[in-house]
Amino acid sequence: MSGNQDLTTLLRARTPLLVIESAEEGRVIESFRHAIAQSLRPLFTWSITDGLRRIDMDDDGEHAVPDATMTLTSIKQRTEAGVFLLLDFQPYLRYPMTLRLLREIVLRQAAAEHTLVLVGSKIELPDDLTALATPFQMALPDAQAMAALVREEAFAYSRENSGRRVEVDADAARTIVRNLAGLTHADARRIVRKLIYADGALGPADIPGLAQAKFELLDRENLLHFEYETARFADVAGLARLKRWIQQREPAFVGRKQTVRLDPPKGILLLGVQGCGKSLAAKAVAGGFGVPLLRLDIGTLYNKYHGETERNLRAALKNAEMLSPCVLWLDEIEKALATEGSDDGVSRRVLGYLLTWMAERKGKVFLVATANDVSALPAELLRKGRFDEIFFVDLPGPEARAEVLRIHLTKRELNAADFDLDMIVAASDGFSGAEIEQLVVAALYAAAAEDRPLDTWHLLDEAKLTRPLSVMMADRVSALREWARERTVPAD
Repeated sequence: MSGNQDLTTLLRARTPLLVIESAEEGRVIESFRHAIAQSLRPLFTWSITDGLRRIDMDDDGEHAVPDATMTLTSIKQRTEAGVFLLLDFQPYLRYPMTLRLLREIVLRQAAAEHTLVLVGSKIELPDDLTALATPFQMALPDAQAMAALVREEAFAYSRENSGRRVEVDADAARTIVRNLAGLTHADARRIVRKLIYADGALGPADIPGLAQAKFELLDRENLLHFEYETARFADVAGLARLKRWIQQREPAFVGRKQTVRLDPPKGILLLGVQGCGKSLAAKAVAGGFGVPLLRLDIGTLYNKYHGETERNLRAALKNAEMLSPCVLWLDEIEKALATEGSDDGVSRRVLGYLLTWMAERKGKVFLVATANDVSALPAELLRKGRFDEIFFVDLPGPEARAEVLRIHLTKRELNAADFDLDMIVAASDGFSGAEIEQLVVAALYAAAAEDRPLDTWHLLDEAKLTRPLSVMMADRVSALREWARERTVPAD
């Protein structure tokens, strides 16, 4: 539930115990002030510093002592039903007397129909209370509220700077308001204030900083890795079919108006030989869409405590949706979803939740999953409809190998025209993109040892000394390529 109307309904229904996790204590109290008007019950707050105080009218000065047990005893003895906001009360729930008193009030044992509300940044209930509690989530500000917040901060800046107006780019301002979605009032205000006071303007240059700041606020448990400056398609050799596929779907994903109504794309699975560019392709997808990239290493979610792994996954996926539009990259997905072996069913539960999220997610989160070992992937993940497409990233052909060589020579300030690329391409048959890069690196070391500039022969000598993966693990690589031939779409 969310919104003042839902809160009013819960109060009118005389819900015994509400639990609200929120760092915005002031907003929680104000929401109850508005909601209590229709329930015709007195409203109190309690804290360890101020004790019990009535706040829906002028306080009569009768404060209960700031002792949790005595406060609950006082509440239990009141004959008039009231609403009691217990601020930061969780530490006192570990005391048997306090816990028992709270349960008696909630269960209405010799007490009026009070509503107790536990308010705190993070609340973990004892088992005795979990079944009795009703969680309530405070509504996050909508786009209209965020736009008003941006205007307020712009006016505040103007007042503090002798009437100097904030320079606002209209398109950038709309993007900023849209990207503030998912933040609380307080967090959004801090970010907007920082953007405005940095240079007295709101423009396109502020958008990357906003995305980074929002990510840092949401991912406090370090479950995701954020990258705004994503790789460009020019940095990826080959993969022509994948590039064209992304370019065709970019307007639908970002929400650009089109003559034909298209469903936004959901995601792709990238299979392939190790070192052939799946990771770089995942980054390039984000670059093609022009959105941030979030990388989730599912293996880091696993926790030895029961239920923590699933909770970590829920938190990571929720944060990804709040950071939308974005690309979510699940790297080496087979390592986390292998269902064989004994892990008390954790992998099955992780798989189940992930599949449910893939089918029901609302935010613009484009999923890119990469895998090296297709045999370890569960069949449920591969069935039609889970991903928009399954692409196979194969060993690069001659043209792609030449392009990889040009990229890595240019990156090291070398002129590709000074080398006989045809000879090097022929010598590197069966090499992956990563192995070609290491070929250039090793040849540079050899040239430096001889105190000579790098030339074609250094590269050819290193190619003769290299045993690529396609040779060392020929059977496995051949089996993978054969499996993918009739089951996937070539990325190149």
